[in-house]
Amino acid sequence: MTIDRRQVLAGLGAASLGFGPGRAFASLPAMPDHPVTLTIADVAGNLALTQKAIESYRRAKPKAVSRFIFTKAPAPELPAKIKAQQDGGRVDVDMVLTGTDALSAGLDQGIWLDLKPFLPDLPNLADVYLPQALKMQAIAADHGLVVSYYPSGPLLEYMPARVKSVPKTAAELLDWTRQNKNKFMYARPSNSGPGRTWLMGVPYILGDSDPHDPVKGWDKTWDYLKTLGENIEYYPAGTSQTMKELGEGTRDIIVSTTGWDINPRALGIVPKEAAVGILDGFHWVTDAHYMVVPKGVADDKLAVLLDLMAYMLEPKQQAYAYDQGYFYPGPAVKGVSLDMAPEDSQEAIKTFGRPDYDQLIADHPLEVPLEAKTMVAAFGLWDQRIGAGKG
Repeated sequence: MTIDRRQVLAGLGAASLGFGPGRAFASLPAMPDHPVTLTIADVAGNLALTQKAIESYRRAKPKAVSRFIFTKAPAPELPAKIKAQQDGGRVDVDMVLTGTDALSAGLDQGIWLDLKPFLPDLPNLADVYLPQALKMQAIAADHGLVVSYYPSGPLLEYMPARVKSVPKTAAELLDWTRQNKNKFMYARPSNSGPGRTWLMGVPYILGDSDPHDPVKGWDKTWDYLKTLGENIEYYPAGTSQTMKELGEGTRDIIVSTTGWDINPRALGIVPKEAAVGILDGFHWVTDAHYMVVPKGVADDKLAVLLDLMAYMLEPKQQAYAYDQGYFYPGPAVKGVSLDMAPEDSQEAIKTFGRPDYDQLIADHPLEVPLEAKTMVAAFGLWDQRIGAGKG
C-alpha cells in the first residue's frame, strides 16, 4: 500500500478544516534546487522508532536532503529554547519529535507552525490513521502530525519475587507504599510518558468528578497523589531512571506503559520476569508522538520537511515503529502488521511482549489525554502540589 502524498483530504472540506469562504489552501513551497541539511530534535525518545525510516528518506531522496543532524533534549526545556530563538530571529531546529508534553507546551507558547494550509498535499489523515491515532491527531490542532501511537497505560510494573501481594486497587497501592516505604516510584509527568499517563489515569481509577478538568475536577486525585507522595523518596526527571532502579532492586513497583514494559526488558535493563498489573477502575490513557515544525524554518527546508512527513506515514516506514517494543505497538496508520517489521523487532515482541495486552486493550476504555492548555495546567499543578514537596 502506497500513500498518494498529493491526495486531497477526502470528506474534509475547507470549511470543516477551519477555512472561511473564499480562503484558499496554501500551495507547497518549492523543493530546493540543492540538498539541504535538516536538524531534528527528539524530546520523546522517538528516534528509537523513526530514525531508520528518516534515514531511508535521505537515501530515497538524495537531491532533497544531504544529511540529518539528530539532537536530543528534555521535553520541558526545548519549547522555551525555541521560543527564544524565534524571538531572536534565528531558529536552528527544523523539526521536533515530541510527545504530548512539549507539543502542548509549544502550542501554549505559539511556537509550532500551523500545517493546516498544507493538509491537501499531505496524506488523507482521516483515511490512513488508526481511529484512536486520529483522535490523538486532534490534540495537535493541525500544528503537527502523529507519527506513532500506542494505548500506553498507566500500568504498574513490579518484580514478582519482591512483591508478594500485588495491589489491585488504589487503596491497596497506598497501603502497600506505607508498608514498603520508598519502594514505589514514578517520574515527573511533564517529562515522562508513564508519569503523565499515571497523572491522567488516576482520575478514572478514583472516579473523580471530571477527569478532563485538573483544576476543578481532580479533588480526589490531588489528595491521593499528595498522600501517596509521603511514601515516595523522590520523582526522577525521566522514566529511564525508574526502570534502572526497578532493575537494580532499589524500587519494587513503578508506573509503566506497554512500551516501557517491553523495551527495557528487551534491552536487559529490567529483568525479563518483571510483571505488570492494573488497578480497579483502569482506563487506558492513549499516547502519541508527533512531528512538529517550529515557526521560522526556511521555505526550502519546509518543502522537504512536508515531503518527509508524508513519507513517514507510509506503511513501510511505519513498520519500523514496532522497534524493540518501546512504544508498543507503535504504528499510527492502518494496515501495518508485525510481520512487516524488521526481523529483530519481530523477535523482540515475540520474546518480551505480553499476549494478554490485546485483551486488556479490548476490555478497557481508551481515553485521549487532556487538551494542550489543560495538560500544561495539570503539569503545573503537579509540580506545585506534588513535586515541589520533594525539592
